[in-house]
Amino acid sequence: MTRLETLKTNLLSILGEQAALTQARNELTLEVPADAWVDTCTLLRDHADLRFETCIDLCGIDYSAWKAPTFQAAAGQFPHRFAVVLHLMSLKHNWRLRVRCFVPNDDFPTLPTLFEVWPSVNWFEREAFDLYGIIFENHPDLRRILTDYGFIGHPFRKDFPISGYVEMRYDTEQKRVIYQPVTIEPREITPRVVREDDYGIGR
Repeated sequence: MTRLETLKTNLLSILGEQAALTQARNELTLEVPADAWVDTCTLLRDHADLRFETCIDLCGIDYSAWKAPTFQAAAGQFPHRFAVVLHLMSLKHNWRLRVRCFVPNDDFPTLPTLFEVWPSVNWFEREAFDLYGIIFENHPDLRRILTDYGFIGHPFRKDFPISGYVEMRYDTEQKRVIYQPVTIEPREITPRVVREDDYGIGR
């Protein structure tokens, strides 16, 4: 039995045969409902047959540009716009796992923080909040981490304009940096290809 097969067997044994577990490209992805987010992640960390002590990464996903996958839940099936994805690693067993949770409320996406489970998610959750607007309840310091202090909006949301809403420049008359509405005109850029007349002809 391979290491991946052993991990899959352990997950199904511990979480139950109904666990939403998929395998693709030699990777396992576990779907977790929002109301079991913290408890399931704690179990993944603490159970002797799993021991995912390390959270490598946490990130947000916005599925609004295409149809979101349908999440299998005990109460039925429902699509969501936002999801949070974890990448976990077990140093003891030398295996990895992807964990995905769809955030229930599209208008005000909120999920409990995993700071008490893996303190390393502190900045990861701040990044997901900053770029996607996902709120992590009980996070000890949920502030923007990449954008400016007064920034409005969340840049990685699919409905956020590529050029943003405001731009800043130095005003020589006021002798300070000022903010103003974006003056860039949206345009589609088509690359110009210049080739020789005999391009592609064998010599």
